[in-house]
Amino acid sequence: MKKSLLTTLLLLNCFWIVAQTISGKITNQSGESLADVNIYIEGSYTGTTSNTEGIYELKLKEVDTEFTLVFQYLGFKTEKIEVKDADKNQQLDLVLIEEVTSLDNVVVYADENPALKIIEQAIDHRKENKSKIDAFVADFYSRSLWRAENIPEKILGVEVGDFDGTLDSTRSGIIYLSETVSKIYYKSPDQFREEITASKVSGNDNGFSWNNAEDFNVSFYNNTISFNIEMISPIADYAFNYYDYKLDGIFYDSNGFLINKVEVIPKRKKDKVFSGYIYIVEDTWEIYGVDLSTTGEATQIPPLESVQFQQEFTYDAEQEIWLSLSKGFNFTWKILGMSGNGKFLGFYKNYELTPAKEKLQFTNEIVFYERDANKRDSIFWEGIRPVPLTKVEQNDYLKKDSIQQLRKSKSYLDSVDQVRNKFKILSPITGYTWQNSYKNRSFSYTGFSPTSLNYNNVQGWNINTSFTYLQKDEDNSYKQFWDISAKLNYGFSEEKLRGSLNYRHKFNNFKDTYLGISVGSEAQQINSTEPISPLINTIAATFYERSFLKLYERNYAEAIFADEIVNGFRAYASFAFEDRNALKNSTNSQIWVNNPDGFTSNHPLFSEQLGETLFKNHQIFKARIGATFRFGQKYINRPDGKFNMNNPAYPNISFVYEKGFGSSVSDYNFDMIRTQIKQDVNLANLGSFNYAVNAGWINNNSKQMSFLDYKHFNGNQTFVESASSYVGRFLLLDYYAFSTQHSYAEIHAEHQFKGLILNRIPLLNQLNYNLVLGGRALLTKERNPYFEANIGLENLGFGKFRFFRLDYVQSFHNGNSTGGVMLGLQFLNLL
Repeated sequence: MKKSLLTTLLLLNCFWIVAQTISGKITNQSGESLADVNIYIEGSYTGTTSNTEGIYELKLKEVDTEFTLVFQYLGFKTEKIEVKDADKNQQLDLVLIEEVTSLDNVVVYADENPALKIIEQAIDHRKENKSKIDAFVADFYSRSLWRAENIPEKILGVEVGDFDGTLDSTRSGIIYLSETVSKIYYKSPDQFREEITASKVSGNDNGFSWNNAEDFNVSFYNNTISFNIEMISPIADYAFNYYDYKLDGIFYDSNGFLINKVEVIPKRKKDKVFSGYIYIVEDTWEIYGVDLSTTGEATQIPPLESVQFQQEFTYDAEQEIWLSLSKGFNFTWKILGMSGNGKFLGFYKNYELTPAKEKLQFTNEIVFYERDANKRDSIFWEGIRPVPLTKVEQNDYLKKDSIQQLRKSKSYLDSVDQVRNKFKILSPITGYTWQNSYKNRSFSYTGFSPTSLNYNNVQGWNINTSFTYLQKDEDNSYKQFWDISAKLNYGFSEEKLRGSLNYRHKFNNFKDTYLGISVGSEAQQINSTEPISPLINTIAATFYERSFLKLYERNYAEAIFADEIVNGFRAYASFAFEDRNALKNSTNSQIWVNNPDGFTSNHPLFSEQLGETLFKNHQIFKARIGATFRFGQKYINRPDGKFNMNNPAYPNISFVYEKGFGSSVSDYNFDMIRTQIKQDVNLANLGSFNYAVNAGWINNNSKQMSFLDYKHFNGNQTFVESASSYVGRFLLLDYYAFSTQHSYAEIHAEHQFKGLILNRIPLLNQLNYNLVLGGRALLTKERNPYFEANIGLENLGFGKFRFFRLDYVQSFHNGNSTGGVMLGLQFLNLL
């Protein structure tokens, strides 16, 4: 405690003692407030930005008694005001005048577009201008706000609540408000580190903001800007394929530079493009500022209505470069009658452009939070915050902080639980939850929802339910927790009840250390990849008299332990005893009368032999060790946990060794090694390329191991797919025809063009569909190679609901070819 207090006092003494404050309000000539105006001392990196009410506060340490204050805002004339008596607090209100652009001095020929030459020069000098900043250290401040309106009380029958008092009587309010203060370190081309010294989340005094400087590291000098998909910069190398341009006018800035204001016009509005204005400096062809916007259709984020990016730069005469003072983007969204908006602002100051080498030491840790970053008090924030809060934001902090204190109290939590914990008449069917919010524990019973009722030919109609006791950590999160659950399944035709008891314990949120112990009995798919969901099988059985699930009974006891050994290397080990029993159909009756022959056998290889069993009933012990290597894994280090991010520059590699031993049928003992290499490659404007290579080796001295332990492949015989990605899945492969007890290899590849092709075709470009090409190959010792190729369309649907994909698939094997159509129902992942 003493150390934290001393650190805070030293920081305040060194950096945040305010000698004077210059404040005011900035408006346009109509009296409207101007937000995001950059205000800074000329010749320095000391400055601030106006908030959405046009209010600004420039808090200074010891300064010269006289200096020039610069007010800079895109679209308006830059104003400079001489400040005297700088040791006194001053009120400086200002009216900015719109910049008048002119084409009077531009020579325009009838067959010439002057904007094209400007953009050509900007493209030619793009890499050179980007590399002018080799390294820097800077102070950084960010603020994020997300507002919602017209939130219903229920969505699909589920209570939404009031977001812990956030929503008012109109079901509107600020959902999220947060701030961060940090020091950032950068070295070209992409080395980055951020040290967050202060973090504040409205209504959560234990929370850490997710804002970080890399979120604002949006550079239009790059060919593309990542925003769900790769958006095309107006000065990308291939920008002329996406944009038209118009010179809106020219003007001279306060430093005497000639600035070209160029309108950016998309060739195809639903393409991955921006519209608006980009400002280019004559002769050096650097970016002076951007005011660009895009849409949800362009970014393929359906609920998004619009996003506006604003960036403005200031000139450093000594270094002869343009530096960013502020970056931000505003967005609006709307779906199902709900709507809202948000604003993200990042502000830079105190640049060091020639930092010492010892400051530029980089690791895979890209963001680090000080332990007490979320404990800074209001005095600290008032002294450090460069952009003043609006009245709405002030009220949100006050309201949520007071509500938080109330809602954390035992009396309040007990009163809420008393209402929530009431057992209702329909609770045995709909489910029931009891909770003790003060002690972060709960007991839940899932009841019997429509998705818990399924059908297969072994059990007939069967239903699932579960009971869970959960104890979470003191933050009421899943960073640390343990739970005990019981799962029950009853097959009506089989007239058998099965169940399991499971214990899970997550020990920490830094290495994600996990222990799981389970005992029970279950009807499990013979194909261990579980290629078909119970829901899809139920639909197939109900309407097409096809039950693809092939099941066996597994009575088991197992334990698993997993831990991250070092960053990017995660390992696990498991041990299990299994008592395995073959199952037969318990019903062969039709649900509808379209197929008089009824269902096929539960035997995956001999579908017509209803009485045939697949294997001898037996017991076996299984031990498994595995590891995953994520090379170059970046991570965020917060006091409440380590949060990993995949590095797309490298593939992920996994390895598993599995041993079956001590079987009651000695022939069934085995050894198996499996490995996988998988990567998602970002190809900028060309889309993304995803691939996976799987290989394995199985050793069984008897040459006839249990079919349960064969390597089975993720096939599909239903012409319906619910996975979000098809990499690693075969689309027309029989679930068991290629199962092997020997070595194997499989290759999967898919290229998603993300609008590259279809957005250039008239009429089709209005649909906003994406073209997909894919291919797969399977090689086993027993059979000739199997190949698949597919061409498809994704992002199908209507309006803001685009959960469908459609592919034509062709398979090739033994000189034969089979074709089919695959319907992707990606919304099934939500069920």
